[in-house]
Amino acid sequence: MLNPKIKIKNQTLPDSPGVYFFYDKNQNLLYIGKATSLKKRVGSYFSKAHDRRIAEMVSQIARIDYLETPTVIEALVLEANQIKAKSPKYNILERDDKSFLYLTISNEDFPRPILYRGLDLEKLEINPFDRHLSPKAKKYFLAVFGPYTSGSALRKSLDIIRKIIPWSDCRPPAITGKTKACFDVHIGRCPGVCSGTIEKKVYRKIIRNLILFFEGKKSFLISSLKKDMKKASAEKSFEEAAKIRNKIFALEHIQDVAIISREDSELPFVKLKNSPFDLRGRVEAYDISNISGTSAVGSMVVFEDGQPYKKSYRKFKIKTVKGANDTAMLEEVLRRRLLRAEKQPGAWPLPEVFVIDGGEGQVNRANQILEEFKIKIPVIGLAKGFDRKQDRLVFKANDKELAQLALSGKELFQQARDEAHRFAVRYHRQVRGRSFIKKSEKKSI
Repeated sequence: MLNPKIKIKNQTLPDSPGVYFFYDKNQNLLYIGKATSLKKRVGSYFSKAHDRRIAEMVSQIARIDYLETPTVIEALVLEANQIKAKSPKYNILERDDKSFLYLTISNEDFPRPILYRGLDLEKLEINPFDRHLSPKAKKYFLAVFGPYTSGSALRKSLDIIRKIIPWSDCRPPAITGKTKACFDVHIGRCPGVCSGTIEKKVYRKIIRNLILFFEGKKSFLISSLKKDMKKASAEKSFEEAAKIRNKIFALEHIQDVAIISREDSELPFVKLKNSPFDLRGRVEAYDISNISGTSAVGSMVVFEDGQPYKKSYRKFKIKTVKGANDTAMLEEVLRRRLLRAEKQPGAWPLPEVFVIDGGEGQVNRANQILEEFKIKIPVIGLAKGFDRKQDRLVFKANDKELAQLALSGKELFQQARDEAHRFAVRYHRQVRGRSFIKKSEKKSI
């Protein structure tokens, strides 16, 4: 039950999506959050047990304000824009701004939405909290949106919006030398950048609409689309007018209640106490699969917000190692992964934690490679026991923060390791199967 001394906008909290604002007695902004139901979410702060930091914040709340939104996606967008504009104390204190996720629009002939961590933007010498893009930032991006406190909610939102405003994450034929349409073209999620079937000017207008949406200007976007629809109709381009009408309807009737429903039952701070590591950030797990060194492959799986993020999974066919040497194979995979991060930081963002299926040998080799690349990211190894519960955690000794991370995240790391193993074995079978077919064909010849 809320403290009766707390002042609430309109004396009540609506059971609808929106963004809430906590203020102290001196009208200092403490925290900004989003909710599927403002009533349920805000009420959860006063009806559940909290850790020390949350309890400290709740004890200071003297006034609660809120802004209702038509949809949960718009609450997500509004929350990010408000955090960026106002930098509330507890949003920043409880979660290092370098771990926040940002949606960027690349500055290319055919711009692409790319997700970056604050840490990755910092490497480009860009401050994502700047209200306006610096000259240097404009070289890379048309726009930067965020911070977003939930990577999974942002990705779910992008998947929904892409059905309405289809963009491309492909490169044009002028760069790739290919004109084959990607899978997303066939399901209406890509307008054809990969196949060269869309002009730069037309595509730029699509990206402008996407930027308007994430600026929180949905009403303006709909008004603009209505003008386009009338123009197309006047020019008797009735098929185009019908497509625009459908987009308008979709924007006005977004079905998105599931995006942050899981968050509504949880408290917002996910960082380990007194630790710089965030288990809700990106976790990468690696495994090697081979039979006596043959058909050797490696896998990389990604977890975001504690859940598998399959779009970022990657396969590696071992190229340089002969014979059964899992440690050397792991080294090849990690080197290739880190080199790609240097060349394409947006497509290959670095994780919060590397999880390795193996013991001291594999973990030590992984740490050596990271030191060589001048990267400081913790490595956690899982040495197999006789059953899953007996997995032994392997990490740098005498590091109390790393020990806390390993113990607190053991279950998550086991899940990621198991998923990496499944993914590696599946790929290994595919490679081995292709190899068997080739050998059979040679024999038959």
